[in-house]
Amino acid sequence: MEKSKRQISFFDKYLTVWVALSIIVGIGLGYFAGDGIVVISSLEIANVNIPVAILIWLMIYPMMLQVDFTSIKKVGKKPRGVVWTVVINWLVKPFSMAFFAWIFFTKIYAAWIDPALAGEYIAGAILLGAAPCTAMVFVWSYLSDGDPNYTLVQVSVNDLIILVAFVPIVGLLLGITDVIIPYDTLIASIFIFVVVPLVAGVITQRILLKSKGEEWFKEIFLPRLKPVSIIALLVTLVFLFAFQGQNITNNPLIILLAAVPLVIQTYFIFFVAWFGGKKLKLKYQVCAPSAMIGASNFFELAVAVAIALFGLQSPAALVTVVGVLVEVPVMLSLVAFANRNKY
Repeated sequence: MEKSKRQISFFDKYLTVWVALSIIVGIGLGYFAGDGIVVISSLEIANVNIPVAILIWLMIYPMMLQVDFTSIKKVGKKPRGVVWTVVINWLVKPFSMAFFAWIFFTKIYAAWIDPALAGEYIAGAILLGAAPCTAMVFVWSYLSDGDPNYTLVQVSVNDLIILVAFVPIVGLLLGITDVIIPYDTLIASIFIFVVVPLVAGVITQRILLKSKGEEWFKEIFLPRLKPVSIIALLVTLVFLFAFQGQNITNNPLIILLAAVPLVIQTYFIFFVAWFGGKKLKLKYQVCAPSAMIGASNFFELAVAVAIALFGLQSPAALVTVVGVLVEVPVMLSLVAFANRNKY
């Protein structure tokens, strides 16, 4: 009976619809606004667009409020699940994403995508693959009846690993695919879009827990703040597609082409984590969220870094946005699979 009460929130459930509408609005805005969009795109400091940077920070900060580093001390009690999550997220997922992107963008799509641009499309996919989910995984874990405490531990561990592993892994994979990146920009992106909101989130969390209590913080404050993150995401997407309008109208198939390797990667990682977890004899309530966090992405960070590295109008930024578009329906199908195959 309890399972039937588990429902995704209105905003989360229709995220794909909101993203699709943002694409349409953005392309229309870019077409009709003309020079107005150019003015917005020129508001930069150190190659970072200021309005978009503020919006991305508003996306990421609410997620960091949910991180509880005190939960990490529980890892030693039942380490297998967390170790498996780390292996999937950091030793398998980035490399499989780079492989699928390379195969599709340089080989299968050679007739449709200019080789000079293929590298940037691959770069966008790599940024998605190197950023494991930190927010939506709570939704997927809840819907698949996963262990919420374990999910929290997973997210907290991954947030710590991102601080030290994201830059070298992205640098390695982009180097292998012959994409030249400025490391100072990459490191600055992690500082601006991970370290700063993480520190701000932890400080805010401690102050509010002490002054208002845990129940108010979790039941009232976090739900009220969540729409801010989604609205900031959607406004960011409107800007992105306003700037990307020319690329899309010149190659309208590009969204579909970009979606294919991302969808294949999502299913591939989920089933590797799922069947591997079963082989390791993980409980279902641990195995399900472990597979979910591997399959989904921290797309807010990927979008932010793609914009900082390659620009608002880049193919890399477009691929990260396509990742947002396909994630919700694909992940809901995996939630349904997990619920059908509980053990």
